[in-house]
Amino acid sequence: MRIAQISPLYESVPPQLYGGTERVVSYLTEALVRQGHEVTLFASGDSQTAARLVPVTERSLRLDPHCLDWLAHNTLLLERAAQHADEFDVMHYHIDYHHFPLSRRLGKAQLTTLHGRLDIPDLQGIYSEYSDMPVVSISDSQRGPLPQAHWVGTVYHGLPLDLYPFSPKPDGYFAFIGRISREKRVDRAIEVAKRLGVPIRIAAKIDKADREYFDSEIAHLFDDPLVEYIGEIGEKDKAEFLGGARALLFLIDWPEPFGLAMIEAIACGTPVVAFRCGSVPEVLDDGVTGFLVDDMEGALKRAAEISALDRKLVRRRFEERFSSDRMASDYVRIYREVIAKQGGTRG
Repeated sequence: MRIAQISPLYESVPPQLYGGTERVVSYLTEALVRQGHEVTLFASGDSQTAARLVPVTERSLRLDPHCLDWLAHNTLLLERAAQHADEFDVMHYHIDYHHFPLSRRLGKAQLTTLHGRLDIPDLQGIYSEYSDMPVVSISDSQRGPLPQAHWVGTVYHGLPLDLYPFSPKPDGYFAFIGRISREKRVDRAIEVAKRLGVPIRIAAKIDKADREYFDSEIAHLFDDPLVEYIGEIGEKDKAEFLGGARALLFLIDWPEPFGLAMIEAIACGTPVVAFRCGSVPEVLDDGVTGFLVDDMEGALKRAAEISALDRKLVRRRFEERFSSDRMASDYVRIYREVIAKQGGTRG
């Protein structure tokens, strides 16, 4: 099958440091190539892939100090994809709804994976107007705010099985990884660690949009001797960081669409203590790969009991549910369905 993957340009594929969508695009692209498909990746020029790369910008926009208008680059991305459209059996977009007007008129077999939160009132009109655009959710719970969208499947994220080695013996600290933002609730993770007297290591980025929140509400929490702030880390450092943790604390306060950090942790055999929000109950197997909690007292209780979980079983469940090959196979099934509906060639 001839497949186009159209990635955001904000990060490289895969990202050099933090980045969720572009990381998933990378895992999917490489898995499709391994499965024998002819894949073209539209992405930033600093991306690394076994697929054919069509570079739209010289480097990822976040790392380009000269980028002032991301929309200009995104418009060029749409044009490049349209120019090559006849070369593909299916086009897979990861850029939200930005391509909808163009895709409706191209008449090409295509689909869009929606990677972000959808409980935003501004989205209602878009997905009502473009109810003909096939979209894929990354969890069933993500669909809730947009029942009018043309959902054609749910595909959970996956990782290469050899990306993170199994870590049987943790070093005894709790871990937090991701962004320092209000909805990620690093403050809850720090509170649990402090009340249990367990060190916590925090590997997280601080976006410009969250700087005021960090300075006013979080920075002082890092002064505690139990708290170690590592900063933003890349792929090569995650295995040691997550594998050494007693547990990942994922005490979020928002409708998480998926939560890639959870499957990164369980790939290492590290269980997760998480608030029952959004997709979390779909991703975690309660009592197997971690514990689901509803309040801070539950988080304290379950974090104290986390060593009772079998890390070998945590890893095994990851292998059963969240491999990138499974993710790619799920998408190939949907590709064939949208191609058949479009009247194209099945690969």
